[in-house]
Order: sequence, then C-alpha cells, then structure tokens
Amino acid sequence: MAKQGQTANRSLDGLTTAARDAAAGASSKGLPPVHLWNPPFCGDLDMRIATDGTWFYMGTPIGRPALVRLFSTILKREDGKHFLVTPVEKVGIRVDDAPFLAVEMVKEQDEHGRLLRFRTNVDDWVPCDSKHRLRFEMAEDGGLKPYLHVRADLWAKVTRALYYDLVDMGEQRMIDGRMMFGIESGGEFFVMADAEQVRDAG
Repeated sequence: MAKQGQTANRSLDGLTTAARDAAAGASSKGLPPVHLWNPPFCGDLDMRIATDGTWFYMGTPIGRPALVRLFSTILKREDGKHFLVTPVEKVGIRVDDAPFLAVEMVKEQDEHGRLLRFRTNVDDWVPCDSKHRLRFEMAEDGGLKPYLHVRADLWAKVTRALYYDLVDMGEQRMIDGRMMFGIESGGEFFVMADAEQVRDAG
C-alpha cells in the first residue's frame, strides 16, 4: 500500500476501466455504492478539479464530458480529502474548491410549496431540501459563496449567475430573534446572512 503523499502509478486508461467496472454494478440511479467500499489507499493521483469545475489529469484538461461524468460517480470525500474509489483501490485527487458546480436551476412546486432543483456540471439533478441543503460562506471580496449539498460529503458550488437569482427570490424572516435573509425551498429556509448585512451590501 502506498503511503500518504506518494504518487499513484496509475494510467488514465487503467483508471477509466476500473471506474467502468465499478459503474457496471451501480444502482438504478447510476451511482456506484462508494460509501460501502473501503479499499487500500494506493497513493495520490495527478488529477485536479479546478474552481471552475474543469478536471485536469497531469496538468491537461480532461475534454471528454462522459469521462468526467464517469469519474464523478466514484468520487468520495473522507477527512476533508477527495478520492476516486473502486472496490479494490483508492487514489487521492486535489479539489480546489468544491468538486461540482451547480450550473442550472429550475423552480417547481411540491407539497411544501416552492422546490428549487439544480443541475450540476456532470448532469446530476439535485433538489434543494432538508437532505440537500444550501450553505453560504463568506468570500474574500466580502460577498457570499453558496454551496449545495449533492450527496455524502460532496458539494456543488452555485455559479454567480444562479446566486443572483437566489438573492432575487430571497426574503427576510425572524430566526432566533434576529431578522435574517434567506431562501425557501422544499419546506426549508436556508439563511444567507443577517438581513442588515444584506441591506448594507446592497
């Protein structure tokens, strides 16, 4: 077994074959049960997911969307680090921010009222609800960075354009004695920031 920090001796073709083999036994949703797999760590792979969602292998963008989609299905996060996992091996990769991007949003209705659904850059559709929450972090420029929970400990960064759409749909509510600004979806209210802070930013 390779030790942490050691580079995995793995070709892209070999990893692709392993990923396809893992996907062959996937569920009806098309996602392999990576949460059930605990193979030995085989070192870090020279693969990186950039802030804009681009996947790189040995410094070169992976230009095949189907291949990026395939690798995304065997992605796992443990102790703050991201891995590609098959039943027999686990290799570490670098993720600059979040592994996914939320690039499209549609408004629907469910039994709770408004339901927002987001499409990621690998074509997963994720409802924004109690199981897939929105969170907002402070950005370096003083603004907010929104993230959507996709699955397990994997998140999608919401694009700036969709963030502005969320702000347009936002509302103020009293939360624990403080007036907060946020967005409702799937029967949940996701707080963006203190309402006074939002007013000052505007």
